[in-house]
This record gives sequence, C-alpha cells and structure tokens, in this order.
Amino acid sequence: MTTVCAGAGCVRREGAGRARRPAAAASRLCLDCHERLVRDLNRLPELYEECARHLDGGGGDRSLEKTSGGPLPGMPFNLRAADVRTSILAVLSGWASLVLEERGLAGPRRAVGPLVHFLTRNGGWLAAHDAAGEVSAEIAQLVRKALGVIDPATSRRIAVGECVEPGCSGALTAVVRARQPQLPATITCGADASHHWVGHEWLQLSRRIGAAATNAANATSGAAEPAAVPARGGTVTDLEAEVRWMTAADIARLWDMPSGSVYRHASTQKWRRRTRSGRTYYHAGDVYETLHGRDAAA
Repeated sequence: MTTVCAGAGCVRREGAGRARRPAAAASRLCLDCHERLVRDLNRLPELYEECARHLDGGGGDRSLEKTSGGPLPGMPFNLRAADVRTSILAVLSGWASLVLEERGLAGPRRAVGPLVHFLTRNGGWLAAHDAAGEVSAEIAQLVRKALGVIDPATSRRIAVGECVEPGCSGALTAVVRARQPQLPATITCGADASHHWVGHEWLQLSRRIGAAATNAANATSGAAEPAAVPARGGTVTDLEAEVRWMTAADIARLWDMPSGSVYRHASTQKWRRRTRSGRTYYHAGDVYETLHGRDAAA
C-alpha cells in the first residue's frame, strides 16, 4: 500500500483540492517535502539572528527615529521577535530531544546552530518517523513566523499568472518586500509550494510563461508551436521578439553579487546593451546565459 506524504507542502496541496504526493521509500515524506524540511531547518540560524536585530522595535524601519547613546527609557520592545526566537530554540530543542531519546546519541549544545546541524544530520530518520508530518509543519511555521517579524505587512503581492509546471492548476504570485528591496523577490504557486522561483530564476520563468501563452494561443488558432528561444547568435523567434533589458542594480540584486562583478561580466562577456535617459540596460538573455552557467558550475 502506497503511503501518502505527511509533509506541510502536501497538506497544503490537499487543502487546495489536489492529491498529496506519495511518500518516498522508507519515509513519511515525499522528496520535495523532505528537501523543504532540510532547507527550512538551514534557514533558521540566520532568521534567528535577524529577529534579534528587530528586538528593539526597529529592525531597519526608516519610520523610527535613530538615536545615539544606547536605548532610551520606554523604547519599544518587539515582543513578537522575542517570542519567535524563543519558539525557534524551544522547537528545535524538542525535536533534538526526541532524536536523543530514541536513538541514544550524544546531544548537541542548546543553541540554534548546533541544534540545526544535529537535526539535519538526522533528517532521514526524522522523515521516516511517525511524527514526520508534525516536524515538517512546525519547522515551516517557524520560518513563516520569522519572516513575518523581519518584514511585517510590508510585502506586495502581485498576481503573475497560471503555474507553468505540467499538470498544475495553481496561480503564481510574486511577493516583493518593500522594506528590504535588497532581498530577492519570490514567486510561489498557490497550489504547490514546491513550485517556487526566486530572484535570478525569474528570467527562465518568464520565458516559460511566454512559451505557455504562445502555445495556448497557437492551439486555439491551429498554428504550429514555436521553436524554443535560441541562444545568442541564433535565429530570432516570436518568443524572443519581446526582449527584456535589466539594469546593473537589477542584476546585482537578483543574483546576489557586487555591482562591480556585474560590470566585469558585462565587459568580458560582451553583453548587448542600450542606454535610455542616461541609464544603461543589459540584454536579459545574455545575462542569463552567463550567470546561469556560473550557478550550474558552482
């Protein structure tokens, strides 16, 4: 008998009217939910520290007046940030205790970093445990709560269109953080959280959306499907007719690299460019060809 996945991502799929995925062999989680559990665990140390920077009620909020000489009497204290930090440590400690009791292992120091390292090393065992669904849900909830502290009620949600993954009927939504524009925006499917794109993956996603729209139009009209968009130097197709151009600042933010590296790549790789109103824009296809290759080789 096939066991269905108990992971947080699949529970949301079921809530959206879609069937859960089958669990992997000797596991209570599917591969996607297992990978997400490990990914969420590894995010917690950084989120824990980021919440600490919001304890004074500021957290980089420009609406708060900056002062020198230390905190003033009556300065606001972000109770929500403190609660999230307490929850992160308590939840990680609780699951680590379960592993210790049932596996008889030596325990880590009670600090977020060592606890996360310990749990990820035992991730396969946790994924096969009867409580795998609870682990997945609690860790995902911690990530959501921490992100809510770091960027509270400042995100813009923009409808992108239908999901491009085969067989998925979900809708894509882009989330842009107004207070932290340096962080890559994300695009997530409402029906399946594993359909997720961030920052530099947008260009590839936009091509898939364009291809899907063109194919749908051709299917309606009876026209043949277009060829894939060629690399630089190939024949221009209908899909390449709408060229996208990016500033150096856009590229630096989406690929998380210094602006100097952007200009170096633009020069050495001879990216096509154009200037408008004194600003230089680079051909998105050239950018993706260079930097996607860099990511693949990393």
